[in-house]
Amino acid sequence: MDLERRLELITRPPTEEVITLDELRALLEVEEHPVAYDGFEPSGLAHLPFGVLRAIKLQDMLEAGCRFKLLLADWHAMINNKMGGNLEKIRKVGEYFIEVWKAAGVNLSRVEIVWANDLVNSRDYWKYVIQVAKNISLKRALRALPIMGRREEEMQEAAQIIYPAMQVSDIFYMGIDICQLGLDQRRANILARELAPKLGVKKPVAVHHHMLMGLQGPIELKGFEEDVEMNLEIASKMSKSIPETSIFVHDDYETLKSKIDKAYCPPRSSRGNPILEYAKYIIFRMMKSLYVERPSKYGGDIEYWSYEELERDYVEGKLHPADLKNAVSRALDEIIKPIREHFEKDPNAKRLYEIVRSLEITR
Repeated sequence: MDLERRLELITRPPTEEVITLDELRALLEVEEHPVAYDGFEPSGLAHLPFGVLRAIKLQDMLEAGCRFKLLLADWHAMINNKMGGNLEKIRKVGEYFIEVWKAAGVNLSRVEIVWANDLVNSRDYWKYVIQVAKNISLKRALRALPIMGRREEEMQEAAQIIYPAMQVSDIFYMGIDICQLGLDQRRANILARELAPKLGVKKPVAVHHHMLMGLQGPIELKGFEEDVEMNLEIASKMSKSIPETSIFVHDDYETLKSKIDKAYCPPRSSRGNPILEYAKYIIFRMMKSLYVERPSKYGGDIEYWSYEELERDYVEGKLHPADLKNAVSRALDEIIKPIREHFEKDPNAKRLYEIVRSLEITR
């Protein structure tokens, strides 16, 4: 595969930022199979960003020739008090996550699943943690805490201060070339890039993907990034811990449609519109078109073959929010149906789903 095609795969949506594109190009020129990773705190049921969007980007990276590591950050989740900080519960959620990836079509033979619980057994890993911590100020560590989904003023425990050092050490210890994570993780990746030369390790390229918006629409909450637009995107992301504003891969059609019917969807506006976002980043990546059914008096049925066509008609008022919502509900149901059915039919997957569903989700 030629270099330009590999670049196109890695940088296409939902990728939103690459630091830097020149470094990525240089990397691909010398590495046929660079090592990329994404990390996940096992923390509750899988929603669209985890179960669908991440799988879309993962497939892009694999097609581009990357060797991919999926990090199940169980110790990080413990520090972040996910699942009450109980490692046994977190482990079960991690096993459930693997089943989600399998159901989403991820070829597990082509990725390496890494548990943080195994990384922490290494003396060399903790040496990295200490070296990272010694090379940043306390203020800088606090500033990086938004990678945990928390603002600086929300920090409650001393253990949380080592979280950024651990995440940077994950990158160094696993020998990562490309950090392919959500935009909300950029502070850790920037920190890794700054410290790599000081610690004598390779500087990773950061590839950040879009944060899928929750059903509630934009949320004005400062403290995640200095850039206003980035901060808004991170603050507004779909969160598993707020189920009423999230779409889960287990939602049946009636549940999914009910949620979308109540969702924020301003007429004639694509800005801050979660329903259009789902069409752009998921539906048109996984389906050839979006079919809209509507009465003849409102223009009759119409089929959109690109997101650009859909957005244009919506902004011009040619497509009503209710018709858009109905079409998106049907399309998303078709997309998550195979995942949902896997957990209904596979005995082990069903068992793990029931365990995770029964656990108390803690933020």
